This record gives sequence, structure tokens and C-alpha cells, in this order.
Amino acid sequence: MLEIRTSCENCQKPLPNTSAEAMICSYECTFCKDCVDTVLFNVCPNCGGGFEKRPVRPKAGLMKHPVSENKVFKKVIENKFLDKYRYIEPGDR
Repeated sequence: MLEIRTSCENCQKPLPNTSAEAMICSYECTFCKDCVDTVLFNVCPNCGGGFEKRPVRPKAGLMKHPVSENKVFKKVIENKFLDKYRYIEPGDR
């Protein structure tokens, strides 16, 4: 079950459940589309994976599985995976 984190780990931009700007990696690291495109270059700084648009949890499912209240803030100072993976497609990393 996805946590549905509600803010970007880098810039803290709000990313509510319905946000079209929320991007996640396979470990559910959560960033806004702007940070993914201009800071991370589609390389997760935590795992080296790529990002996909986060799905929206249907309203009916929010009652049983609400979004996460857990806030993760890890301002990206250095992406240790960027030099190695920036020009390699996520599926080939």
C-alpha cells in the first residue's frame, strides 16, 4: 500500500493525494515534478532509481487507507547516483 506522502522531499512543495505533480521511485521516495526534472534529472538521490507519476488514491479508499502524515525532508545537496545514472534509462540501471 502506497503511503501517499504529501510533500516533496527536496523543496517541501505540498503534494496532496490528487496532485498531478507528485513523482515517486520504486521505493516511494516522493518529489515534485519540478525537482525531478531540474534538480534530480530523473535519478533518485536515495536509491538511484527513476521516477513515475504517483497514482491518486480513490476517495473511497481514503477512509480505510488515509494518506501519510509522515513528512520526509532531505534537501538534496549532492546526488551520489547522478553522475553514474543520469544518461541511463531507469530500466537499464
